[in-house]
Amino acid sequence: MEITITDEALRWFRDEMDIGPGDNVRFRVRYGGAGLQPGFSLGLSGDAPESPAASTKQGDVTFFVEDDDEWYFDGHDLVVGYDEQLDEPEYRYEKA
Repeated sequence: MEITITDEALRWFRDEMDIGPGDNVRFRVRYGGAGLQPGFSLGLSGDAPESPAASTKQGDVTFFVEDDDEWYFDGHDLVVGYDEQLDEPEYRYEKA
C-alpha cells in the first residue's frame, strides 16, 4: 500500500489542522460514514506512528496508516487530493 498527498492537500492540512514541521497525520478507520468499506470511513488524528503499514513524508509532515487499519484499504493505494468546491481533502482509492 502506498500513500500519496498532493501539494494542495498538504496546504489544506497546514491551514485547517495547524500541521507544522515534524507533525504526523494518521489516517484511521472509523465506524460510520461512506468510504471504501461499507459502514466505515477515514478519520484523522495526530498520533505518532507505532507500527505503520504505509507512510509517506510530504514536505516535513509524515502521513501514515497503522497496521491495524490496513484491512480497510483492501489492496488499494490512498491518494489524498483537495476538493476546491468543498474546501476539504478528497480521498481516492487506486487498486495497487
